[in-house]
Amino acid sequence: MFHSVLLLLSASAAEPVQWAQLTIEQRVIIRVPMARKGRAPARPTPEARNDWKEKKGPRCIALRSIRSASIVMDNAIDLLLADNHRYRARLERGCNSMGFYSGFYVEPDEDGSLCSGRDELQARSGASCAIEGFRRLEQAEPDD
Repeated sequence: MFHSVLLLLSASAAEPVQWAQLTIEQRVIIRVPMARKGRAPARPTPEARNDWKEKKGPRCIALRSIRSASIVMDNAIDLLLADNHRYRARLERGCNSMGFYSGFYVEPDEDGSLCSGRDELQARSGASCAIEGFRRLEQAEPDD
């Protein structure tokens, strides 16, 4: 600070003093990989949807717990968590999950959670879809 004041005092009156302000912002983006790597998956089949029963889900999921994702339905992305729980992120009307076959990005909020009604999934292609809601998934019994 003292050196800055000396520099200002030593500047001649004929030379204009220029002030500048620097703002540094940090942007963090988290990439969520798909469970099966490779080319675009085949279209989701009705049989694959029946492997899981949907139950009431939370409003938010901790981003740090998401390990991978998969596409089983046209308008949803299934999330696999570190504790082996599964959740289905239902996408807003008009969004097709097939655009997310190579994974997606999320810009985290300060709370570190992915929330329905607030956050969007961003595909590598540039498309983005809001999350309409989460459903908890349970393995369906063979006779269900």
